[in-house]
Amino acid sequence: MPDATSTAPTALVTGATAGIGLSFAHQLARRGHDLVLVARDRARLDEVATELRTTYGVEVEVLPADLADREQLGRVEQRLRDPERPVDLLVNNAGFGLKGRFLDNDIDAETGMLEVLVTAVLRLSHAALGPMSERGRGGVINVSSVAAFLPRGTYSAAKAWVNSFSEWAANEYRDRGVRVMALCPGFTKTEFHARMEVGRGSAPDFLWLDADDLVAQALADYDRGRVYSVPSTQYKVITGLARVVPNRVLQQLQALGRR
Repeated sequence: MPDATSTAPTALVTGATAGIGLSFAHQLARRGHDLVLVARDRARLDEVATELRTTYGVEVEVLPADLADREQLGRVEQRLRDPERPVDLLVNNAGFGLKGRFLDNDIDAETGMLEVLVTAVLRLSHAALGPMSERGRGGVINVSSVAAFLPRGTYSAAKAWVNSFSEWAANEYRDRGVRVMALCPGFTKTEFHARMEVGRGSAPDFLWLDADDLVAQALADYDRGRVYSVPSTQYKVITGLARVVPNRVLQQLQALGRR
């Protein structure tokens, strides 16, 4: 558990045992951050925590929680509000997607995804931004997606909310010394797509990003005070085009691609 007397900054990372979240944990630890790691699997959390302590000499607290469960989510909110152990950076990374199209998915599965992608981001940001604003420092990185710029069902809609919320919060709290950034990755070599049973052949090789490179770019963008981080040239081009092409045209193009 992080030492209350430690002068090192503390970062809380959700979805911290794999993929982008795990890379954030390693790179923040390398920067000298103490960590609070949140994920559902206690055994994996303990394994990652031991590795980080051994490799970087930082303090690591583990906080098992299913963010779709309001009671467990509440424990993470309480940790963020703890005045004796302030959190300097919140990384809202936890998330998952559903392979099926909207009407093919069970509505409870759709609701569960919304709880993690939107409600958890909302509640954890609320818990973090209050103390950060009072202290006059801190930051939030919300892991969104390139999908936020595309009309691709409820996952895209949820990530569009994350983008809109992050942009608003960045402007709202900048004068209070708090930074907020939306990170918008595309296809990334993590467990995310494997859990959806989506193979690497679902997109050309040049669209697949390395998680470590992606996070390094995200942290560089955060250091620069950027509101959005879109790692890699190819996804900057895609999101730029998506901003100017009407949604109905994008949907028609996607429909052609499914034929």
